[in-house]
Amino acid sequence: MSLHITPLSSALGAQVEGITLSEPLSDANQRAIEQALLDHQVLFFRNQPITPQQQARFAARFGDLHIHPIYPNVPEQPEVLILDTAVTDVRDNAIWHTDVTFLPEPAMGAVLSAKLLPPRGGDTLWASGIAAFEALSAPLQNLLDGLTATHDFTRSFPLERYGSTPEDYARWDETRRKHPPQSHPVVRTHPVSGRKALFVSEGFTSKINELEPAESQALLTFLFAHATKPEFFVRWRWQENDIAFWDNRVTQHYAVDDYRPARRVMQRATILGDKPF
Repeated sequence: MSLHITPLSSALGAQVEGITLSEPLSDANQRAIEQALLDHQVLFFRNQPITPQQQARFAARFGDLHIHPIYPNVPEQPEVLILDTAVTDVRDNAIWHTDVTFLPEPAMGAVLSAKLLPPRGGDTLWASGIAAFEALSAPLQNLLDGLTATHDFTRSFPLERYGSTPEDYARWDETRRKHPPQSHPVVRTHPVSGRKALFVSEGFTSKINELEPAESQALLTFLFAHATKPEFFVRWRWQENDIAFWDNRVTQHYAVDDYRPARRVMQRATILGDKPF
């Protein structure tokens, strides 16, 4: 069966039908998904019950997998991390962010599976850095293209939330030392399509390196607000066993934290990428 792809907004997002992700992925379907991801930046699949092993197998068809330094993972499948609000403080997800940009080569993408959902709320929003960049005026595009920004692990993982015990502190401190701040372009070029996208997010970007502090703060404040305007995002209302697969190179996302004290459990496989340019 060929895939059926339904776009969800003009900026990004599409729902994909006609595939069972728990089964081994054929070469033809892999190529079709890669093209759909290129076209739509984030893909959604309904009713896809999947084990952590099957999830990792699917994600690994698109690249090597990352093991997160802070979040807990599935013991028998450490490439699949667990976002469980009953266990872990996940407030860093309730901010616009692009995953693991504190790495020298940030993630190419991620595959997120909904395991347990609250009775209401808990949606996730994705925003297109391509749409946001292309909506800027030419003079501002020219100013931004060529600037670099610092991405800092501690912005989303501060010590006060991840160092409450000596063991926690030791793990946090080791992660901080292994992941010093990284410099990436403010405007990133997609390595396949060649399209340009804003590559800053409130979750990890701390400053624009070439500007004075006040200038950097003012420009980042504008870019954070601009990049997440409703015109540039799609909102997904989860159902149990939904899967989302997004291009982390040109998007950012926000997990809406509006369901407490209900519990929400998601599992994510993160696909490593390449050095931004």
